[in-house]
Amino acid sequence: MLNLIRGNIMSFENLGLSRELLIAIKKLGFNTPTEIQKISIPEIMEGKDIIGESSTGSGKTLAFGCGIVGQVIPKGGLQALVLTPTRELAEQVKESLRQISSQKSLKIIPVYGGVSINQQIKDIPKAQVVIATPGRLMDHLQRGTIDLSNIKILVLDEADRMLDMGFLEDVERIIMECPTNRQTLFFSATISRDIKRLANKYMIKPTSVTAEKMVDPDKLKQVYYDIPRNMKLSLLVHLLQTENSDLAMIFCNTRNTTDYVVKNLRANNIRAIAIHGGLTQNKRLKNIKQFNDAKAGILVCTDVAARGLHIDNVSHIYNYDISNDSNDYVHRIGRTARAGESGKVINLLTERDYNNFTKILDTYPSFTIENVKKPYLKKITAIITDNEKNSQDRKKYPPKSKNHSQRRNSSRNYYKNN
Repeated sequence: MLNLIRGNIMSFENLGLSRELLIAIKKLGFNTPTEIQKISIPEIMEGKDIIGESSTGSGKTLAFGCGIVGQVIPKGGLQALVLTPTRELAEQVKESLRQISSQKSLKIIPVYGGVSINQQIKDIPKAQVVIATPGRLMDHLQRGTIDLSNIKILVLDEADRMLDMGFLEDVERIIMECPTNRQTLFFSATISRDIKRLANKYMIKPTSVTAEKMVDPDKLKQVYYDIPRNMKLSLLVHLLQTENSDLAMIFCNTRNTTDYVVKNLRANNIRAIAIHGGLTQNKRLKNIKQFNDAKAGILVCTDVAARGLHIDNVSHIYNYDISNDSNDYVHRIGRTARAGESGKVINLLTERDYNNFTKILDTYPSFTIENVKKPYLKKITAIITDNEKNSQDRKKYPPKSKNHSQRRNSSRNYYKNN
């Protein structure tokens, strides 16, 4: 694979774009291409296969969008396919592509689960571009309601996240449904071994392009508080009330914890909204829009929101739970300290977080994470959500199995020791 580093191209007019694309980009208010756009767009417009390593918010959607708009013919059937790991990212990519193609009448539709498949079945025959999640696209392929035989350009967006979520087998099946004579673009925050294997198997002499990380380490401050578990919520409320911040994101490891945090923040007069996989698609999109429009200043989320979603002006990241995966920690903190702005990451550690936090420090020894002394806190009485209560009940009273009587002695010892 060729590794390409290129510089000195400072305007979109130098990137080999059509007049209609330049007009659309100007209408969007973009004057200077980002690094990933400068180094990838010329190669994309020449029809080359690309492996692009670039973080969320770096401008990669515009980069591959230029290739799609340049190749796709209106009313010419389905010619471009973009695969994304999540429904939210599919919606964002759809909106971006519609803006980029404003001077060219293209039918662009999203295809994902959680909504009725019937409307998608009606829309697909009219589409020239489909943005899809792998699971729902596989449903359509099995039903015979989508034909990928005329795909000219295939894009895997946030490819590493897609494979992390277990979609490798589906992705390979989808790639094999597309014609071999196509352009293939992989964009990812990290280039894993699986992505390299996919590239070697399904791409033709791909060019590898890498953009520097968008996060400025000199402007990113990372701290942690080591506190008792029963004071975690009290500390979070205190910090949200005292820290001078723009938009803030709070990351939790589970849906139940996300709902618990949101309910308790609202009870303390802090405007917070949730994003996790248990919400309906309409609710998730509505909440994301509210946060992007600054109608709610706090977004509490699971890692589904850490990757792919483009959210500006995030000044603070709170890790209410420390991520189980060190890479996810990096993607979380990558939401702030961007485009020259300063940012702060605040980790709330309890005893159960020590192992995960140690893994992060071992994986990224260059990180400087300062220990901050716990301030005086007013104890907050937490409101337990129904899901949290059920979860605690399951831990306290695990269901009896069929062989419960045979294991009575070991069970008695278990409860005694726990």
